[in-house]
Amino acid sequence: MESYTFLRAFADSWMLIALFAFFIGVCFWVFRPGATKTYESPANIPFRHEDKPAPPRAEDPSEEA
Repeated sequence: MESYTFLRAFADSWMLIALFAFFIGVCFWVFRPGATKTYESPANIPFRHEDKPAPPRAEDPSEEA
Protein backbone atom coordinates (compact mmCIF):
# COMPACT_ATOMS: atom_id res chain seq x y z
CA MET A 1 0.00 0.00 0.00
CA GLU A 2 2.99 2.31 0.23
CA SER A 3 3.12 2.86 -3.53
CA TYR A 4 -0.60 3.65 -3.65
CA THR A 5 -0.25 6.24 -0.89
CA PHE A 6 2.76 7.81 -2.59
CA LEU A 7 1.07 7.95 -6.02
CA ARG A 8 -2.14 9.33 -4.51
CA ALA A 9 -0.24 12.10 -2.72
CA PHE A 10 1.72 12.86 -5.91
CA ALA A 11 -1.46 13.05 -8.01
CA ASP A 12 -3.20 15.25 -5.46
CA SER A 13 -0.40 17.79 -5.34
CA TRP A 14 2.28 17.96 -8.02
CA MET A 15 0.39 16.40 -10.90
CA LEU A 16 -2.52 18.76 -10.31
CA ILE A 17 -0.13 21.70 -10.45
CA ALA A 18 1.55 20.33 -13.59
CA LEU A 19 -1.75 19.81 -15.41
CA PHE A 20 -2.97 23.27 -14.45
CA ALA A 21 0.28 24.81 -15.70
CA PHE A 22 -0.09 22.89 -18.98
CA PHE A 23 -3.67 24.17 -19.36
CA ILE A 24 -2.60 27.78 -18.76
CA GLY A 25 0.27 27.33 -21.23
CA VAL A 26 -2.09 26.07 -23.93
CA CYS A 27 -4.46 28.98 -23.29
CA PHE A 28 -1.61 31.48 -23.63
CA TRP A 29 -0.41 29.72 -26.81
CA VAL A 30 -3.83 29.93 -28.47
CA PHE A 31 -4.48 33.56 -27.50
CA ARG A 32 -0.98 34.87 -28.25
CA PRO A 33 -0.80 38.03 -30.41
CA GLY A 34 0.43 36.28 -33.60
CA ALA A 35 -2.19 33.54 -33.56
CA THR A 36 -4.96 35.54 -35.23
CA LYS A 37 -3.77 34.81 -38.78
CA THR A 38 -3.21 31.14 -37.99
CA TYR A 39 -6.70 30.50 -36.65
CA GLU A 40 -8.65 32.84 -38.95
CA SER A 41 -9.12 30.35 -41.77
CA PRO A 42 -10.19 27.37 -39.61
CA ALA A 43 -12.61 29.58 -37.68
CA ASN A 44 -14.45 30.47 -40.92
CA ILE A 45 -14.94 26.89 -42.16
CA PRO A 46 -18.69 26.77 -41.29
CA PHE A 47 -19.29 29.99 -43.25
CA ARG A 48 -17.33 29.24 -46.45
CA HIS A 49 -20.33 28.21 -48.57
CA GLU A 50 -22.91 30.46 -46.96
CA ASP A 51 -24.06 32.14 -50.20
CA LYS A 52 -24.02 29.08 -52.46
CA PRO A 53 -23.59 25.35 -51.93
CA ALA A 54 -20.23 23.70 -52.19
CA PRO A 55 -19.26 22.55 -55.69
CA PRO A 56 -20.14 18.91 -56.38
CA ARG A 57 -17.23 16.57 -55.97
CA ALA A 58 -16.38 13.76 -58.36
CA GLU A 59 -18.11 10.49 -57.57
CA ASP A 60 -15.78 7.87 -56.20
CA PRO A 61 -16.71 4.34 -57.31
CA SER A 62 -15.30 2.90 -54.08
CA GLU A 63 -17.95 4.77 -52.04
CA GLU A 64 -20.91 2.80 -53.36
CA ALA A 65 -23.42 1.71 -50.76
